[in-house]
This record gives sequence, structure tokens and C-alpha cells, in this order.
Amino acid sequence: LVRFFLFENYKVVGDSMQPTLEDEQFLVVNKLGYRLGEPQRGDIVVFEDPRDPTRKLIKRVIGLPGEVVEIQHGEVYINGQNLTEPYTNGPARYSVPATPIPAGQYYVLGDNRSNSSDSHSWGTLSGETIVGKAWLSYWPPHLWGFVPHEVYGGIP
Repeated sequence: LVRFFLFENYKVVGDSMQPTLEDEQFLVVNKLGYRLGEPQRGDIVVFEDPRDPTRKLIKRVIGLPGEVVEIQHGEVYINGQNLTEPYTNGPARYSVPATPIPAGQYYVLGDNRSNSSDSHSWGTLSGETIVGKAWLSYWPPHLWGFVPHEVYGGIP
């Protein structure tokens, strides 16, 4: 019951979240938090793959419902303001025109911008598909600890 309602194990597959998370890193996902609140910019979330709901992916929330996301010259803009992102391993090598985020949707990107299938390629993510927030890393042992989330006080 605890696993079903509160927590879930998740294994990172691939390097789309490097340098923050490593391939084959094991995490505990907090499933309760988003039943009580909404995802925030900077949260690292696990969700059902919009292309294959039997798979789960992990990415960082960049854009929130009602905002406009744009990526130009490797930089992310929220409502026209440049987003400071110290967690990426380099700028994106693609551009995305101004994209309004509908109600109940989120814009998610991998921290490894040049090697991630995410909202820049398949669009916004329904909040209903979000399983929970990455909370604790427990394997490998040298990565044990809380998963770092970027906290933004305002836009950006």
C-alpha cells in the first residue's frame, strides 16, 4: 500500500538528465506531493511517456500552465524572460517558437538538452500523467541523498 499511494522506486534509464542524474541511478519518487499541490518550475518529475504510457520517463518541469515557453539560441525563455538554469550540461542545440502551455499541461525538458526526448519534441505534458516528484537517490551508494531540485522564487 505504501508503494501504491505514497512512494515508488524508479530507475533512471539513459543520460537525458545528466549531469543531475546518472544512467541506472535508482530513486524513490514521492507520489503524495502532487495530490496535495502542483508541480513547480525546477521540480524533477516521473511521468508516463506520452508516446507509450507503459513506460515512465523523468524530466525537469520548465514551464507551467498559462505560461509561454520559447527556446532561442540555446536559451529558455518563460513569458519572454530568460530562465537561469545552472543544472544543464550546456545549451540546447535547437529552437522552439513561443509555445503557450494550456491549463493542466507542463513543459518538461531533460537537463542534457542535446540528448533528451522531451517537450521540445513531443509537446506539453498532461499533469494527469505525472506520477510524482523524484525525492531520494539510493543507488549507487556514492549518489545517496536527496534529489536536487532548482527553486525559483518568481519568473524566472
